[in-house]
Amino acid sequence: MTSELSLPGLAVVGGGPAGLMAAEVARGAGLEVDVYEGKGSVGRKFLIAGKGGLNLTHSEPLETFVSRYGERAADVRAWLGSFDAEALRAWARDLGVETFVGSSGRVFPQDMKAAPLLRSWVRRLRESGVRFHVRHYCKGWDEHGALVFSTPSGEVRVHPPATVFALGGGSWPQLGSDGAWAGWLARKSRIVDLKPSNCGFDVDWSEHFAARFAGQPIKPALVTLADDDGTPTQHQGEFVVTSTGIEGSLIYALSSRLRKAIERDGSALIKLDLAPGRSAERLLDELSRPRQGRSLTEFLRRNVRIEGVRAGLVQELVPKSDMSDATLLVRWIKELPIILRRPRPLAEAISTAGGVELEELDGQLMLRSMPGVFVAGEMLDWEAPTGGYLLAASFASGRVAGQGAAEWFKAESR
Repeated sequence: MTSELSLPGLAVVGGGPAGLMAAEVARGAGLEVDVYEGKGSVGRKFLIAGKGGLNLTHSEPLETFVSRYGERAADVRAWLGSFDAEALRAWARDLGVETFVGSSGRVFPQDMKAAPLLRSWVRRLRESGVRFHVRHYCKGWDEHGALVFSTPSGEVRVHPPATVFALGGGSWPQLGSDGAWAGWLARKSRIVDLKPSNCGFDVDWSEHFAARFAGQPIKPALVTLADDDGTPTQHQGEFVVTSTGIEGSLIYALSSRLRKAIERDGSALIKLDLAPGRSAERLLDELSRPRQGRSLTEFLRRNVRIEGVRAGLVQELVPKSDMSDATLLVRWIKELPIILRRPRPLAEAISTAGGVELEELDGQLMLRSMPGVFVAGEMLDWEAPTGGYLLAASFASGRVAGQGAAEWFKAESR
């Protein structure tokens, strides 16, 4: 069974933060708004992302903030122009959710939870007149330009005067962001291939090492990574050894550079300092002492305080011929090379790189090739590290698209 509808206003396709923000802004400007969501409820990825503490945004100065978006910093700056971190905190406060700045500068709701904010937001949207249609999975346009949705009751075809697409990227597809839109939207616009961002990476561990140390943290971790020009830069944080490689906050922060290095060179190299805060000279003195019959693992534990997964990494990656030479062993410990072979699959990533090329859009995020069609959120070709930057830009881009849709609709209706 197929039904066909003509809408009086804006169709927002996708019920994540960008889509809901676009709906809120457009409704506030007087448009009739219908939100279509493929899953049974809106904001599913938003809720999961907030399980460990909803990181809404970051408190650092704007110049530092926008630098986190790399090559797309100028574009994201424009989105944030009217909805920066303080504006986002004020918006949350209007929903009854107070926020605080954590020790890292990240901004969280007082109760650290996503659900109360989402419930309050959806309630306010409903009360304002926004209509929600769940279990409506968008399949693109038909030959007559109607949006086609598959639903439990059959196909629904919708003819809206204006549309905002906010379907997310390709990570966590079980929550709705499956990236399938790239197939049908590519016929209308240039799409940069979707790639994993804020993700883990594969390392060719031995079976013994992976079985013994998977799940073990490297904390604190000091990693050296070469810039594009070969200049080594150090990065501090923490990560976790997995059965397939490494992942965690430090690796996520470097994921864009690591992925690009793998694309360029076939692999990426990081160098891990297994004894941060201790000089090579001090290590040489400690490693030059007699072993007195102890195994290397026991000697490292007693004399150098390198044990557990760190000692395991020595056994895994240092050639046996160098383990008895204190001078060589110091070099390995201070700069242990770990070769990353490939990023983990897109479905496992926290977020997505790639998407609709920003050059395909005007300043209001409308497709130049399709007047009245706007795109927001992770569907766009930008990426950012975790730390509130992903959500902040998604919210802000949704506002830009919602405002753009309202202005375009009103201009066309004159």
